[in-house]
Amino acid sequence: MAILEIENLSAQAGETPILRGVDLTVRSGEVHALMGPNGSGKSTLSNVIMGHPAYQVTGGDVRLDGRSILSLPTHERALAGLFLAFQYPIAVSGVSVANFIRTAVNARRTRRDPEDRGVPLGEFMRELRAQMARLDLDAAFAGRYLNDGFSGGEKKRLEMLQLAMLRPSLAILDEPDSGLDIDAVRTVASGVEALRGPDIGFLIITHYQRILTYVRPDRVHVMVGGRIVRSGGQELAQELEAQGYDWLKRETEDAAV
Repeated sequence: MAILEIENLSAQAGETPILRGVDLTVRSGEVHALMGPNGSGKSTLSNVIMGHPAYQVTGGDVRLDGRSILSLPTHERALAGLFLAFQYPIAVSGVSVANFIRTAVNARRTRRDPEDRGVPLGEFMRELRAQMARLDLDAAFAGRYLNDGFSGGEKKRLEMLQLAMLRPSLAILDEPDSGLDIDAVRTVASGVEALRGPDIGFLIITHYQRILTYVRPDRVHVMVGGRIVRSGGQELAQELEAQGYDWLKRETEDAAV
């Protein structure tokens, strides 16, 4: 079992503090949802966990399986079992989807066993096509350049395809429902549910409750002003959907006075 522990984490971008003492623990086998208004620090948290150079950690720690990862470069965090599905995936012209994913899969295999020569091409393509079919992606998708000319829905499905092929121990999904119609949200959610199990933990970052209609979280957390101010079950997400975030903002402001 893998465990991601975030303890009293503070971080800033330039001179601007964003995270102000975040505590959160996610174990494999669990699905956590992190909700909150725009500018509350949700995406910053995901980027800090993965080691984005635009953010500086000013306090606290992030541990994976008991080991601090703050000194590790991003690729080492990924090889250790962390995965981040981007809110806004970038395009990489000239690199095909199939080649990109196979390279990443082989890098993880080599990390586990330096003698591993990589997944055979035929085996890889069979699994890739099976996962693409599950995500409602055309077979020609494998030969297209990474996110080049992709629609918003295709980009999010590609993130789910990478997740399915890499099988990380802990996956962070940064607003996987952003900009998607209801059918695409269902497809992304079904991809998460297909992988849900004891060997993987999820942290799903979202503004809205709608994806949580299809992916039922074990815990829901609310971030306001760079802190997690409330945690609960599915009913908390439903309460936020009905009432919005203003009451929690006021509650947080009153507590700070």
